Amino acid sequence: MKRTLTIKRTLTIGVCAAALIGFGAFAVNSGAAEPAGKRTTEDYVHVPMPAGVQVVSSELEGPVFADGAGHTLYVWPLTSLRVGFAGEGKNKVGCLDEVAKTTGGMMSPYPPGLILPDLDKRRSCTQEWPPFLAPDDAKPVGSWTVLTRPDGKKQWAYDEQAVYMSYFDREPGDVNGATMTNPPGGDKPAYRAPISPPSAVPPGFKVITTRRGRMIITTKNYSIYISDRDGQNKSNCFGECAETWEPVIAPATVKAGGDWTLVERSPGVRQWAFRGKPVYTYALDTQQDSLRGGDVPGWHNVYTQAAASPPKSFTYQDSETGVVLADAKGKSLYIYHCGDDAIDQLACDVPDSPQEYRLAICGGGDVERCLKTYPYVEAKPEDKTLNHLWSVMWVNPKTGHSAKEAEPGALKVWAFRARPVFTYAGDTQPGDINGHDHGEFTGKRNGFQAFLVRDEFFGGRE
Repeated sequence: MKRTLTIKRTLTIGVCAAALIGFGAFAVNSGAAEPAGKRTTEDYVHVPMPAGVQVVSSELEGPVFADGAGHTLYVWPLTSLRVGFAGEGKNKVGCLDEVAKTTGGMMSPYPPGLILPDLDKRRSCTQEWPPFLAPDDAKPVGSWTVLTRPDGKKQWAYDEQAVYMSYFDREPGDVNGATMTNPPGGDKPAYRAPISPPSAVPPGFKVITTRRGRMIITTKNYSIYISDRDGQNKSNCFGECAETWEPVIAPATVKAGGDWTLVERSPGVRQWAFRGKPVYTYALDTQQDSLRGGDVPGWHNVYTQAAASPPKSFTYQDSETGVVLADAKGKSLYIYHCGDDAIDQLACDVPDSPQEYRLAICGGGDVERCLKTYPYVEAKPEDKTLNHLWSVMWVNPKTGHSAKEAEPGALKVWAFRARPVFTYAGDTQPGDINGHDHGEFTGKRNGFQAFLVRDEFFGGRE
């Protein structure tokens, strides 16, 4: 059945939120329910790696390359901004030891040449992004090659992109430096990206990072689904069912392997199955990366792994834009995004970075107004860090910087990827997201966005 853009869809957000309440239900409804003993993390293609490089299974990004101690590795892809480019081209090194002192005027509404805040504390690019150095006698290995930095030191490159570590990754398994779930669309900084081995999926499929987990889609960016009615390696969807739920047919030449098996629908016609469950596309999907087929009772999107659990006290609420994560009272949570407009595009959304940008957005520079407008989500005294995604941290609310527990006035707050989360004073009912897209370029470059677990109206990825 051919997809069109004229099919009218009925939004079933109430079903979505119900499916997300409690992470046990979250995992089941995200396609992560599996027979006992089956893999619950993402498989990957084992590729040649240099000595001192390993693959670590992260809680949001799936398998990522890491150094020998487990610290995630990143690249800085060249990105076209409103005025010029930032990042690094193939076989180029642009992250250097000098401390940037002025804005670059490449993206922000601020003109070039303005003095950056906190220069006495500002790190250089290499202090925030230490190069992943190679031995002097290092040789290329697979997709790994060696670059020579301006200071003569050797640096590893992956797919011809210089490789770095992150200052913000404090423990093995952290992926705090960057994420593939950055705000969609343009008007955002030249983000870094964690690097990963290829996902172990057959031709015609790929895996993307979402806040629900690592979701499998087709290479044409349409979701795939599994059915509760199907047996293990057996399809029960034929006739009218197969017109709405189109079986993903495997080419005649492919072979089963890993998590993927083949189900014979009729002589010579084989359907792909993931972890024993036949997979389908949904004929009524008009939006790429859609979650809507998963609203149909008995059908689920397919994930290689579910994202790590948020705090148990958090809730899921229906909003006008999708399902949003909320606190125990139902107030929507917000994440603050920020990348400064210097040539090195350093982060300004973590407590160890300048807070002037955030204070300008949430309070016009007034600390007290900012704390009232976007208050921190405080953790209880007994709350503890849950995983690499969700942690508790202490902040000085007056400065926005990290604090010690014994520091007078310090707040214990919840953080996602080492970044505090907030609520918005203008939200009065559960599901309100009146503080969403508040800031420069709808909060993508500098500002607040609701913690949408599911965005109904995104309309596909880049």
